[in-house]
Amino acid sequence: MGLLTDWNARHNLVSKTSLDEVWQRHVLDSAQLAPLIPPEAKTLADLGAGPVSWTGAGRPAARTGGGDAVRSNPEEGRVLRAAAERLGITVAVRNQRIEDAARAVFDVVTARACAPLPELLEYAQHFAGPRTVYLFLKGQNVGVELTEAGKSWRMKIRQHPSVTHPFGVVLEIRELSHERNR
Repeated sequence: MGLLTDWNARHNLVSKTSLDEVWQRHVLDSAQLAPLIPPEAKTLADLGAGPVSWTGAGRPAARTGGGDAVRSNPEEGRVLRAAAERLGITVAVRNQRIEDAARAVFDVVTARACAPLPELLEYAQHFAGPRTVYLFLKGQNVGVELTEAGKSWRMKIRQHPSVTHPFGVVLEIRELSHERNR
C-alpha cells in the first residue's frame, strides 16, 4: 500500500477516499480473479483503468507468472512497473490506448472498471484467440450490459459473485464471437 500511497500523492491514480479501502476495493477485488484463471494459462493481458486493477498485489499475474498491461496513462504504467518489480513479477506495460495496441493472443484477458461490456468485448478481441478466457469485474448494471452485448456477440458466460461487493460479479466468458451480420 505504501507504493500506491506514494505514487498517488504525486499523480492522483485512485481517489483519495478509496485509499482508505485499498485492500478491499482494489487489491482483493483484483485478487478474486486468480482462482478463476485456468491452470494451463501461461499468458495474461489486463486492459484498462487504474494502476491496481492488474497488479491487485500481483495476484492475477502471479498465477500466470507475469503478463501484459495496456494503459493509456503513462503514470499508471510507471506504477505498474514499480509494483511488479517489487513483487518479482514480469510485466510488459503497453502505454497506449487499447484500440491502438498491436494484436496479440493471450490465454486470459482481464479488465476492471474499463468500459461497458459491448465496448470492452471490442477491445478484448485485440488480445484473443479461440481458447481465450475473459475475466471481467462488473457492477450492478451487468444485466443491462449483457443484454446489450448479446445483440452483437455470442459467448458462453458464467457469473461468479463478487467477494468484495454484494452487487458485483466476475464475468467468465469463453467462446466469444462477434455476430457481424445481425
